[in-house]
This record gives sequence, C-alpha cells and structure tokens, in this order.
Amino acid sequence: MMDMKKEVKSKDLENIPFEKALERLEAVVEKMESGKLPLDEMMKYFEEGSALSTVCEKKLKDLEKKIEILVKDGQEGKWKDFSASEEEVPDSPAKKDEDSLL
Repeated sequence: MMDMKKEVKSKDLENIPFEKALERLEAVVEKMESGKLPLDEMMKYFEEGSALSTVCEKKLKDLEKKIEILVKDGQEGKWKDFSASEEEVPDSPAKKDEDSLL
C-alpha cells in the first residue's frame, strides 16, 4: 500500500511545471542544510528531494530532445548552429550563402 502512495506522488511530481519542481527542490535542500532536522524527517526530505531531482532532470532532457528535433536540418542530417545574430543581420555571410543557392 505504501508503494502505491509513492507511485501517486511520483506521477503528481511529473505533472508539476519545471520551475515549481526546482523551487521546491531548492526549499528542500535549504531545510536539509540547516542541520536542525531529526534524522527521520531528514530522510523524508531526502526522498522528496531525490524524486524532485529526477523529475527536473527528466524534464530538461525531454526539452533538450525537443530542441534538437526543432533545429535538425532534415536534408543533410546535420545539426544547425543557432545564432540569433544571423537572423537579425540581413547581409550576414550565412544569408548571402542562402541567397546564392536560390
């Protein structure tokens, strides 16, 4: 029965926004670093912090994969370097190369 509660908590954690999970993780770490918690309470915070850390890491990895998919050059299978300056500067070398191909 206890495993079921942990499972529900993990699913709840996965549904919270990254920023809220990170904020809660920082609060947990701060409480643990205070050194004023009894051992059993410290373990509860450690478990929560570990779960929050895992969720944050998963969310970041998922976002990284989405970004890679969005910037992947489908024709050559190479990754494009993203540079906002190329978009803003109309006569940049990258822009001239693209124009010469058309």
